[in-house]
Amino acid sequence: MSNAPLFLSDSEAMEAFGARLAACTAGGEAIYLHGDLGAGKTTLVRGFMRALGYTGAVKSPTYTLVEPYELGTRRAYHFDLYRLGEPEELEYMGIRDYLDGESVLLVEWPQRGEGIMPVADLDISIEYAEGGRKLVLSSQTAKGQSLLECISTS
Repeated sequence: MSNAPLFLSDSEAMEAFGARLAACTAGGEAIYLHGDLGAGKTTLVRGFMRALGYTGAVKSPTYTLVEPYELGTRRAYHFDLYRLGEPEELEYMGIRDYLDGESVLLVEWPQRGEGIMPVADLDISIEYAEGGRKLVLSSQTAKGQSLLECISTS
């Protein structure tokens, strides 16, 4: 199920949306971020992490594939699968250790991990539009539907 597209005018709006998304998560969600290079996926993650209290640099883990965040009792993992050669490489990096059902997974370029990564609760597609960004959100699970409902009322 999808919501009507959202239009965000700039990077500050993208970070604010990431903060709204963070406020709606309880743990154990898989959130997939789709979009071209530079579309704002990492900016969204930055807003998400800042809302959870992280004060360090938030950058895309393009070369390391994953950046872990321990935030008090919460854990989040930011994946960037852009440089992944084939999905099976995720097994070599110990992907099962990250799929604990309690941590939030924020995954850029999720299609590169197809068949190994879990089903997304929420898919977010980010496109360039009218000087800003258009976001299309769709839920794949009941947990994703709850996220959509929370985001639309916050």
